[in-house]
Amino acid sequence: MAPARKTSPKRTEEDSSAPPLHPLQRKPFLLLHICCGPCSTHVIDLLKDKYHPIGFFYNPNLHPKQEYFRRLEATAQVCRQHRAALWVPPFGEEAWLDGVKGLEGEPEGGGRCNICIRLRLEATAWVAKAASLTAFATTLTISPRKNSHVINALGTDLSKSYDISFLEADFKKKDGFLKSVQKSKDLGLYRQDYCGCCYSMRKRELSHQ
Repeated sequence: MAPARKTSPKRTEEDSSAPPLHPLQRKPFLLLHICCGPCSTHVIDLLKDKYHPIGFFYNPNLHPKQEYFRRLEATAQVCRQHRAALWVPPFGEEAWLDGVKGLEGEPEGGGRCNICIRLRLEATAWVAKAASLTAFATTLTISPRKNSHVINALGTDLSKSYDISFLEADFKKKDGFLKSVQKSKDLGLYRQDYCGCCYSMRKRELSHQ
């Protein structure tokens, strides 16, 4: 396999100029960090023409444990539909708690969230490099509540550290989020109503009081 590119290829759903692959060409393998099943629906649809996406469910931020398993099952359902492999590493809650220690009071989208995203993307980059895959990516940018510029900057920085390409994207563009909502409804997937960690869960509970 050719060495991975250090630069970040900017191939998103907006890139329609790339020539189609010849039937005999082998599509490269890409490790896709998946935050939840609904977000992965549209993203895998966008990627599968140019890549063999491999799902990577690493979300040690999820709380409580039953929430983790509900989102994992929804993710597995999507991967089964697409006949895509799904890699699930150990939960890793301790590493996440250590990483965000002292940032418990940060607002949603602040420093704690940036560390959380970096932690998950770094694990994805490490595994992709160790498995000699071509690139890594994440479904996180499909959420309208996530800052794609921050996520892409983190991914690009990690791509340089681990010498593997990161696929920059803003999957929410061209109604990507709305399409993911409809596709998840069509599949009957569980859709969460909070980001995932214990702090975002508490914020949701307070807003419902």
